[in-house]
Amino acid sequence: MTRQRIEIKKIANTAARQVTFSKRRRGLFKKAHELSTLCDAEIALIVFSATGKLFKYSSTSMRQVIERHRLQSERIDGLEGAPSVELQLESATHSVLSKEIAEKTQELRQLRGEDLHGLNLDQLKQLEKLVQGGLSQITETKGAELKEENLILKQQVENLPLVVKGQPSEPFPHLHKSGDPPPPPQGYNTSDISLTLGLPFPS
Repeated sequence: MTRQRIEIKKIANTAARQVTFSKRRRGLFKKAHELSTLCDAEIALIVFSATGKLFKYSSTSMRQVIERHRLQSERIDGLEGAPSVELQLESATHSVLSKEIAEKTQELRQLRGEDLHGLNLDQLKQLEKLVQGGLSQITETKGAELKEENLILKQQVENLPLVVKGQPSEPFPHLHKSGDPPPPPQGYNTSDISLTLGLPFPS
């Protein structure tokens, strides 16, 4: 025959509730003692009945266990409230980078001639040096680019005679350097020209 499962809810009958409390409390303290003995655990139990009566059990010293619990709770609360080391480093790095970005942005604005009203003479001189240094760098870079372009053009010009030299020596064979008229083609009769112009026929 199976044991009937008891529904876990508040017992309405006061006498039955007190009997159950006493029985369950003794069983709870017994289990705590077994756990402490078998596992070398430090255990403290505090139980108040419905009438306000105190019952307690401790494997060592109740005061010692409570003090240990208090210190442990304070340490955990402190760790939860304080940011981690990684978070602190990340926050510090973010602050440094934000400051550098702001400084560089302001410096660029000043190089463009903006926001100069708050600078003293030394700061203006320093800004002038930065501008001159930037212009010198631009000039050097531009000169190097022009030099490279000139070198490429020079090589292209030097290669031009090679192209001309490779062409046929007489691209127009019907032209003669001496200026003499070209010989008549084969089968051409000079008498036709003489008759047409009314010239005497050559003997």
